[in-house]
This record gives sequence, structure tokens and C-alpha cells, in this order.
Amino acid sequence: MFGAAVVLLLSGFPVAFTLAGTGLIFAFLGMSFGVFDFAFVNALPQRIYGTMTNEVLVAVPLFVFMGVMLERSRVAEELLQTMGQLFGPLHGGLGIAVCIVGALLAASTGIVGATVVTMGLLSLPTMLRYGYSPALASGTIAASGTLGQIIPPSIVLVILGDQISNAYQESQRVLQEQAWATGDYSFAPGPPVSVGDLFAGALVPGIVLVLCYMLYMVFVAFVRPSAAPPIPRDDSDPITFQRIIHALVPPIGLIVAVLGSILAGIATPTEAAAVGGVGAMLLAGYRLDEGRPYLIYAAVFALIGLLVLTGMMDLRVSRSVIPEGDMIGIYAALVLLVIVVLGLVMALYRIAQARVLTSVIRSTAQITSMVFVILIGAALFSLVFRGLGGDELVREALEGMPGGALGAMIAVMLIMFVLGFFLDFLEIVFVVVPLVAPVLLMLEMPDGSTMSPVWLGVMMAVNLQTSFLTPPFGFALFYLRGVAPPEVKTTSIYLGIIPFVLIQILMLVALWHVPQLATWLPELMYGGT
Repeated sequence: MFGAAVVLLLSGFPVAFTLAGTGLIFAFLGMSFGVFDFAFVNALPQRIYGTMTNEVLVAVPLFVFMGVMLERSRVAEELLQTMGQLFGPLHGGLGIAVCIVGALLAASTGIVGATVVTMGLLSLPTMLRYGYSPALASGTIAASGTLGQIIPPSIVLVILGDQISNAYQESQRVLQEQAWATGDYSFAPGPPVSVGDLFAGALVPGIVLVLCYMLYMVFVAFVRPSAAPPIPRDDSDPITFQRIIHALVPPIGLIVAVLGSILAGIATPTEAAAVGGVGAMLLAGYRLDEGRPYLIYAAVFALIGLLVLTGMMDLRVSRSVIPEGDMIGIYAALVLLVIVVLGLVMALYRIAQARVLTSVIRSTAQITSMVFVILIGAALFSLVFRGLGGDELVREALEGMPGGALGAMIAVMLIMFVLGFFLDFLEIVFVVVPLVAPVLLMLEMPDGSTMSPVWLGVMMAVNLQTSFLTPPFGFALFYLRGVAPPEVKTTSIYLGIIPFVLIQILMLVALWHVPQLATWLPELMYGGT
């Protein structure tokens, strides 16, 4: 069944219909041989209802909207130009600037396609014009564009976090049943795993990965100066402190508002995504018409004030009398909210006047629909796969691996890495993760404990990031090929990504030997798992 799905996917048939169709075909085959109960398929409507009412997944369209809105508001263009002029006079400086901008766009948009295309259009011709190696320039842009998969807030981390959370709950339920069956009633399930835990766990590895990319650029510039030459400073367009602030403060402020509210526990990922959507609209309204947007300025500061007020004030709203201090905070929040709404109306008017709003809404609807239709198709595939006993086969195979939990983990990582050559990250997350994650989280580690779900999720996220860079179906390669100048050969793009794929593999090795890279921050902030 799994092999048939892979073959059909490679044929180019739409992913959602491939997964759903394969599931139905094998369901009927299983019924005809008397090895499948069609009652499993009857559970599909409940699965769909559970998906559509899942509050965590509401963050997906909100983060997509935020990313598309920022991409249309020319934030990336100004960032690339400013950082390029700031670091350009250094050997490898333009490559370092691309890495920094890729990280900032990853933390503010999280959409790989938009980031790669934008940087490919703006940076690649400049890097080639000043003598950068085509392979190095292509690899740097493609790899930096995929940072949105590992640096939070990320759509991949939202979806993966939801799947890991479900898998962890399933593993804890089975472990509790096994303990009770042996008369051990002292077993207590671990605390639930949230998307916020995974965001916190992925933050340090994401930053380390960016630093590794930058170190590689420095290394290439030192070993082969001709491959990463400096670019002359443009005296007719000087770089000033005010210009740097103008380019950096808005995206960094949005990152702090979204990611900071999640990590500080002020907001859930879904609520923070809504904050990000509002912030992106205010930023776009300002950037599309920089006249005298005093109302938008006031709305931005009011939004920041709302976040600070929420973090500082404990609203004990109940049927009892509300304390006077809380009432003052409520009135202040209402005033700030009115200012935000008025600024938002002004921003939306400007966005609509610039004919941007319609395209943003259309792109958001298309991307969101694609994600959820694939999720529904994967749900049907998973139900049939389980009904045919596939989950038992997977469990027995992983439990029988030499080396116990670590051997099973290595096998899963290798399988996901190879699948990344042929499948998109969505197929792997929706099909493979629900099958293997519950088993991995039940296996006993060498120290006698069970596997950390945050560590497992971050390992999978870094592994899935390579799926965007590995040929023949790496999407970042397709995006870059579509916007690259004719003189950049496809072989140059493929050669250019090899060092960055190796860096990502080294990141996996580092996470393997130092799990604290992923678990330290969640444990510090939440006492995470």
C-alpha cells in the first residue's frame, strides 16, 4: 500500500487524491480478501471534524496570511538591499547578508517558496554580477530560503507539533495500559506536548544552523576568495544607521511580538498567529504608502502595549467582584484595542488601494486549502493502513531493530531522509510521522527513560528541511530554477546545495549527541518534555 502511494505520487498525480484514492482502493481489496473491516473508513467523518475543529491548526492559515502579506509589502526587498550594502564590502559578505535575511524572513514569514523566489530575483543577479561562484550563490539562496522550516514560527512546526502531540498522547495511553496490566498503578502520563514546546525546542538549533551557514561562507571566502569576492560600496546610495533601523526594526518587532508572546506564555501559537496577521497588515499598510501614517504608528504601539499589558496583568474575571486594579487594566486594554482597530482599518484601506489585498487572500486560501485537503487524504490513508494491520507491522519492525530505541530512531531518520528525495514534507508529516512516532515514543532509551517528544520533533523538522534541497524533487531547487538567469545551469544549483545538505546532516548529528540543544529551552521555560 505504501509503495503504491509512492509510485502514484512520483507519477505526478495530485497528492491529496493519491493518498485518498490509494486508501480506498486498498480498503476494497482488503474487504474482498476478508482482511479489512470497512468500519475503519466510517471513522473518516469524525477524523475530518476533529481536524477542522482543532484550534492548533487554525494557526496555519493565519501564519500563511502573515507570510504572504509581508512578502507583498516589500519587506524582503529592503532587507536584502540594506544587508547587502552593509556586509557587501567583506569577502563573502553578500552571502552572509543572504543568510541573515533568510533567517529574518524565516522567523517572520515561514514560507519557503516566497523567500527563495524573492531572494533569487533580488540577490542572485547581484552575486553573479560581482563574481560569486554560481554554485555558491545558488546554494546559499536555496538553503537560506528553507530556514523557514526550522526557525519558528513555522507552518511545518505547527503541523508537526500537532502530529507529535497526538503521537505522544497515544504512546502515553498505551504505556499506561501496559503498566496497569502488570499491576503497576503508579504510572502517570507525562505532561502534554504543545506546539509552543516545539517552537522553543527548534529555536536554538535554527540559530545554530544559521551560524553554520555563515561560518561556511567565511570558510569559502578564506579558502577561495575568488568564489566570494567583496562588492564595492555604492557612494551614491550610502548606508546609514537610520536606513538600517528602517529595514530591521519592523520585521524584528513582528518576530518579537509573535515568537516572544508564544515563548513568554502570553499567547498560544494560534493567538500569536492572529497577532502576527494584524501586525503584518499594519506593516504592509505602512510600507505601501509611507506618507504620514500617524494612525498606523499609533496602532503599532497600541498593539505592543496590549501584549505588554497582557503579560503584566492577571485578569481575574469571574462572577466575583473584579479588583479595581484589574478594571483599570481592562479599560486601558479597551482604549488600546480601539486604536489598533482604527489603525487596522487605515492599513486595510491602503492595502486595498494598492490592489494587494485580493491577491493575498487568494494565495492564503489556495495554500491553506492544499494543506487541509492533503491532511484529509492522509487521514483516510492512515485509517486504511491501520485497518490492514500496517501499524502493527511498523511497530514490530521498529521494536526488532538492533540497538533498541536508538537503532529504530536511526532507521526512521534514514527512511525520512530518503523519502525527502521524492516526497514533499507534507506527505511525510501526515503519513509517516503518525505511524512511527507513537512507537518511537514508547521505546526505552539506554538510560531507562522514554524518548523526548520535543527532541524527536526537532530531529524530524531538521531532517524534513533537507527535503526542500535534495534532488530530484527539492522544491527550493524548482523555485530557484524558475527565477535564476539562463547562465546558471541546473547542475550548478545541484552542486551548490550539497555543502548545505551536509551542514544539515551535521546538525542532525549534533542534535543526536547533544539533545539539550532541543530540550534545554523548553525545560527552562515550561519544564517541557
